[in-house]
Amino acid sequence: MELRVADADNHLYEVRDAFTRYIDPAFRDRTFQGVVGDDGVERLVIEGEDFPYHPNQFELIPRPGGLRDVMRSISAGELGNYYDEDARVPVWPAFVDRDARVALLDEQGVECTLLFGSTQPCVELYFEHDVDLNYASWRAYNHWLMDDWGFAYKDRIFAAPTVSLLDPERAVVELDWLLDRDVRIVYLRPGPQGHRSPADPVFDPFWARIQEARVLVGCHSSESGYNDKFSVYWGELPRVSSHYQSAFQWVNFFGDRPIMDTLSAFVLHNLFGRFPDLRILTVENGSLWVPYLLKVMDKMKGMGRGGPWLGGKVDGRPSEIFREHVWVVPFHEEPIQPLLDAMGVDHVLFGSDFPHGEGLAEPLEYAERIHDLPADQVEKIMGGNLRGLLGIA
Repeated sequence: MELRVADADNHLYEVRDAFTRYIDPAFRDRTFQGVVGDDGVERLVIEGEDFPYHPNQFELIPRPGGLRDVMRSISAGELGNYYDEDARVPVWPAFVDRDARVALLDEQGVECTLLFGSTQPCVELYFEHDVDLNYASWRAYNHWLMDDWGFAYKDRIFAAPTVSLLDPERAVVELDWLLDRDVRIVYLRPGPQGHRSPADPVFDPFWARIQEARVLVGCHSSESGYNDKFSVYWGELPRVSSHYQSAFQWVNFFGDRPIMDTLSAFVLHNLFGRFPDLRILTVENGSLWVPYLLKVMDKMKGMGRGGPWLGGKVDGRPSEIFREHVWVVPFHEEPIQPLLDAMGVDHVLFGSDFPHGEGLAEPLEYAERIHDLPADQVEKIMGGNLRGLLGIA
C-alpha cells in the first residue's frame, strides 16, 4: 500500500522583510529585522538590541537533519555545533518559495503539510513588553505569510499564522482578519499569555471564533519565556539561544514544561468544557511527558477539590478530556508505543520537522521507524489522522 503522507511539522525560513514588508511605518525600525553594521556584518535585532535566540538564517541554515552528526561528534569527544559557519548550507529555494516547496513535496512523497516559521516561534517574548509593537509585528508577519505562502496553497501547504493572546481584544481583531482569509490552522505560543492562562474566560470570544470556524490550533515548541521567568531564580541566564542554554534549562524550562502547563491549563481551566469542539495540536514538543501528564492531572483534580475553578468546574476525567481534544506529534527519535498506549492511534500525528537540523533529512524515514506497527496504524499516523483534521478526502 502506498502511503498518503501528511506532515504535521514542516518549516519555512523567513526572508529579510517578513516582519517589515507590511508593517505600520511607526514600528518598522523596532520590529525583528537584519541590520548591517559599520563592520559590514548583518545582525539580527529587535528595537536595536541584538536578538540572541538564533543566528542570521537569511542565507545559511543548519543542514537538514544535521543535528545527529553533531551529536555523534560530541559523543566522540569532538566539539560541534550545527550553527557553526562551516556546518551550514545555503537556503534552498524550496524553503522560501511555495511552488518550489510543492515540487519538493512531490519528490519527498509528501501529499500535504502544516508549515510553521523558523523565526516565528522565537520572537514573541521580545515583543511582549509592548502590546502595540507585538500586534503590529504579527499583523505584518501574517500578511507576509499570506502573500508569500498562502494559508491553504493548492491544498498542499497549510501555513500557520501567529495569534497572540497578549491582549484579549486585539487577539480577536487579528483572528477575524485571518478568518476572513480562509486560514486553516493558527500558531499559538505555549505558556501564559499576558499574565493569564490562555484558557481564562477573558479569551472566550477568541475561542468561540476558533470553534465556530473549525480552525486547528498548533501549539508549536517556542521560546515561551520560561528562562526569563524561572531559570534566573536557579542562577541560570535568561534569553540564551536554545542551542547554548544549559542542560538544566532544557530539562526544566524549555522543552516539556511550557507545553505541559499550557495543555493542563486548557483541561483544568475548563476550556474544553466551554468549547467542546476545539482541536489542539502539540507540535515539536515531543511526547515522553504525555503519559505522566494524563496520570497526574487525574490525580490532582481530586486534590484540588476545595480550590477555585478558573473557567468553571471540570466535568469528567482530565485524561479523557485531553485524549478527546489534543493531537500529539512525537519526536522522531522517541519510542512511539508509550504514546499510542496513552493516547490511542487516532490522536497521534507524524511530523518530520523538515528542514531543521534536529529533524529528518527525508520525511519518509519515519515510516520505516514504525514499520512494525499494523499497517492501518501506520497509515493513520503518517497521514490519515491529519487529513481528517484538515478535511481532506
